[in-house]
Amino acid sequence: MKTLLLTAKDVERIVMEVGLNTLLDELVDSLEMGFSAFDTDQALLPIRSGLQYDVPVNGLLEWMPVSLKDGRASLKVVGYHPSNPQRSHLPTVISSIYTFDTSSGHMEGIVDGTFLTALRTGAISLVASRLLASPSSGVLGLVGCGAQAVTQAHALSRFFRFRRIACYDKDLKTSESFLNRISFLGIPVDVVKKEELGDLLSDSDILCTCTSEKPGAGPLFGDFSNKKGLHINAVGSDFHGKFELPIKLLERSFICPDFREQAMLEGECQQLLPEQVGPDLSALVNGKANYKSRQSELTVFDSTGHALADYLTSQMFLDYARNLGLGIRMELECIPKDSKNPYSFMKNWPAMMEKNLVAERGEVSRI
Repeated sequence: MKTLLLTAKDVERIVMEVGLNTLLDELVDSLEMGFSAFDTDQALLPIRSGLQYDVPVNGLLEWMPVSLKDGRASLKVVGYHPSNPQRSHLPTVISSIYTFDTSSGHMEGIVDGTFLTALRTGAISLVASRLLASPSSGVLGLVGCGAQAVTQAHALSRFFRFRRIACYDKDLKTSESFLNRISFLGIPVDVVKKEELGDLLSDSDILCTCTSEKPGAGPLFGDFSNKKGLHINAVGSDFHGKFELPIKLLERSFICPDFREQAMLEGECQQLLPEQVGPDLSALVNGKANYKSRQSELTVFDSTGHALADYLTSQMFLDYARNLGLGIRMELECIPKDSKNPYSFMKNWPAMMEKNLVAERGEVSRI
């Protein structure tokens, strides 16, 4: 009954042993297969819930559970604090993923989820983009140049042969540092100023919006004249009242949410009526042939975060850890000898308890 704990160092070792590109490619394939096999009638997938607060800073703690009814489940706990990078040099998103044996409730694994969340969000954008974007897409536009922009650019470049990346962030230092953070891709990058944002939008074949705007501050820009077949990965919307894209653009788009019910509350889809929203990602993956014609249209992937993606990502890393002999195996849970007696882990516990009671009676009699 041991739990396998993967710390950040263990996750780093897996990346170094396996290779970042190999891991990313395997994850994309795993996500596509997982969403293809996803059975909403069998799975338990509630909309995430959490605690939103303004003191001491604006932030959120939320939990994202899923059970596939195959004997396993996962629960991700996420801390979202937009001021982290400037305030304390921490990532905006910090998380941990817990996996369980649902036949007993035993916790099988704990994985540092901060890196895994960033990687799976980029990977899932590629799953949607391979189906909705033109295969010949040559210009990637990024609005928001924080941590998530790195995995978006990396994942998409594994399939699309971009000639150029254009990036914009309201913090010029962030967009300029982005050049170094994705220099390993070997793709020319143009840093765009605010007055040039319109050119970035109209020139993009694939556009990713990945910002930390506050609820009520959106959209990031107005409607614009787009290239034929523009595909947008809208990644930053994850609160009620928070969105990145203008409603006029959404109303003329084919929209695929990752998780329909959640996207209607927290994603770009919260601006729309249910009948204006297209199939979710599982339906898209299972009906590839039916949606190929959409590659010549304006399309939006509304990515709010899916617990199934967390489950699949954590299982992949836990499997690699077992094969490589990484992680810490520990007896985290109290398992008493007598499952009906929570005190039975104590040595000679009946005699010990009797001795304690006698001593207590003696103290009382002296009083």
